[in-house]
Amino acid sequence: MLRGLLKKPVTALQATSAFNKMVLQGPPRIPPKGRTFAVQYNLPRLPVPALESTLQKYLDSCKPLLDDDEYANTQKIVQNFKNNEGPELQSLLEQRAQNHINWLSDWWKNAAYLDVRLPVVVNVSPAIAVFKQDYHGQQEQLDFAARCIAGALDFKMSLDDQTLPVESLGGKPLCMYQYYTILGACRIPGVKRDSHICIPHGDPDSPKHINVIHNNYIFSVDVFDSKGKPLTMAQIREQLQDCVDHSQKPGVPVGLLTSMDRSSWGSVYNAMSKDKANKNSFENIQRSLFVINLDGPMPKSDLSSMDNLTGLLIHGGGSSLYSGNRWFDKTIQVTFGPEGYCGITYEHTSAEGPVIIGLIDHMISFAQRNQESWIKAADPKVPRRLQFNVSDKVKNIIKQAEYEIDSAVDDLMIRSICFKEYGKRFIKSQKLSPDAFIQLAFQLAYYRVYQKPCATYESGSLRRFQLGRTETIRSCTNASVAFTKAMDDNSLPPPEKEQLLRKAVAAHRKYTDDVVVGQGIDRHLLGLKMIALEQGMNVPELFMDLAYKEMTHFRMSTSQVAGVHTSFLAFGPVVPDGYGICYNPQEDYLNIAVTSYNNSPETNSETLANAIEQSFRDFRSLLMTKYSLTLYHMRKGSTYCSNTSTLVAARERKKGTNNIRFLTSIGNL
Repeated sequence: MLRGLLKKPVTALQATSAFNKMVLQGPPRIPPKGRTFAVQYNLPRLPVPALESTLQKYLDSCKPLLDDDEYANTQKIVQNFKNNEGPELQSLLEQRAQNHINWLSDWWKNAAYLDVRLPVVVNVSPAIAVFKQDYHGQQEQLDFAARCIAGALDFKMSLDDQTLPVESLGGKPLCMYQYYTILGACRIPGVKRDSHICIPHGDPDSPKHINVIHNNYIFSVDVFDSKGKPLTMAQIREQLQDCVDHSQKPGVPVGLLTSMDRSSWGSVYNAMSKDKANKNSFENIQRSLFVINLDGPMPKSDLSSMDNLTGLLIHGGGSSLYSGNRWFDKTIQVTFGPEGYCGITYEHTSAEGPVIIGLIDHMISFAQRNQESWIKAADPKVPRRLQFNVSDKVKNIIKQAEYEIDSAVDDLMIRSICFKEYGKRFIKSQKLSPDAFIQLAFQLAYYRVYQKPCATYESGSLRRFQLGRTETIRSCTNASVAFTKAMDDNSLPPPEKEQLLRKAVAAHRKYTDDVVVGQGIDRHLLGLKMIALEQGMNVPELFMDLAYKEMTHFRMSTSQVAGVHTSFLAFGPVVPDGYGICYNPQEDYLNIAVTSYNNSPETNSETLANAIEQSFRDFRSLLMTKYSLTLYHMRKGSTYCSNTSTLVAARERKKGTNNIRFLTSIGNL
């Protein structure tokens, strides 16, 4: 259709450029003026996968989760969809794709975020906890916070000047738009659907202030002067001190309202906004660049645990600690405690974890360098404490919010794993994909605990495409189940288990490769369902089937977010009987956070975390055992041989060594 429209054959790049010149639905265009957006508008648009391909992959993904009768029934339903409404919905979706820069982005923003009525705390907003920094006490806390704020301003200026390098994946450039949606952005509550504000970079009306929260009081702090020059670290430090000086006693925790379910908060927000002072304060927060939370001291018993510090970033620790010292609607909140802990909590509507961790890595690196290149700004304005007129009715609602956040804190179980026995370096030395390897460890751990597989979500990037967000990498595959069942089968020799492991890793790698080129199935199926609803059609039977419900009930929701600095990213489970698992793999160690709900009798983060660590150890033993397997297979008359075992055997022969004990000890490493 594109070739007919353009009248002559064109390259893919020319075709993309031609479409971008049409009137397409999408966000306001950011004019390219530097390298950050140099290739943005030449990126391809998200494709609509072929219907038959998606339906076959769907059946393949269903098979490990269904019994034979259920699978046979699902096959009939899929075939019926393929023969009836499927092609029509596919055609309608392809037409939508012609008129949108990204056919998915608006739907996804609403369906995944703004339509969700659950509280953003735990359910939506992840947190990134950075390992303890080298500062202690309130004065050093303010020093470090000022340096980090300066780092964030430096990051913003690189975005404004478009000097941030274009990121790539597999040698392909990635969409950089998400970076322009995290500063100056905020979620706004609604009774039925939330809205989202993001002030464009470079806009004459773009924000020049941040918000600082201390003792529940919220301040507006200018960080640029009237000419757009950023404040220096010393000037920012003075501003922070002024905020602390004017909030010595705790105020009314208005911020707790942002932790409520979205419909309740939306109703309160609408009522409070009728007051002019409240409305102005709300708008000030919504339009600020980001929020800084200055916490007080932690109980000494909590400081020794990374679990507690990660929880503090996710939910604030409850009403008795610092949940009221937050504004959970804000896209970026950076929290600093006087004992050296810090991190980011981010509302998820704007962006994914890799973009957010890019920001915090920049801030921490800038703070640790402790130097800046800009000169002192003109006289900055004195910080202004925002005013909230809180009625007795709203105070009672805040009391209810206290009860709800405390329940949420008590319900969330977090277990942090810092696995130091090996990291990516060892996995890559075995010619295996680290991500797929780690995902297989999750599969084995879950199978060992529950004796069955489960639908598993891994976040896969669609940023090769304009406005791309995420697609589901389905980690539970026929190959993964075959491996997990075999791993503890003592009748199978290690070489067969290793072969099944490698097949499962290869299957995961193949699925991942399909996802990043826009050939995943979950977003395509969502699009077919959404287009049916838009057209006033009945929801197809495919989406009412038990298999679809089981397929989308992700008892393990996982994501890899790798950062430069040692950190844990954590988020809550997406289903009541599930786990949230995030991992930050480093060359010589693996950081993993596992969450679950205490109220679920079926889940326990500590149990699964222990099983994951054991999976890692067993994987290493399985892979290293091959150094001693040459002798085993020589005795058995097997033809099994691997490059590694052959090499080791040759080296030992050259040394004149035939030490079975030596070879066995290598296998037990």
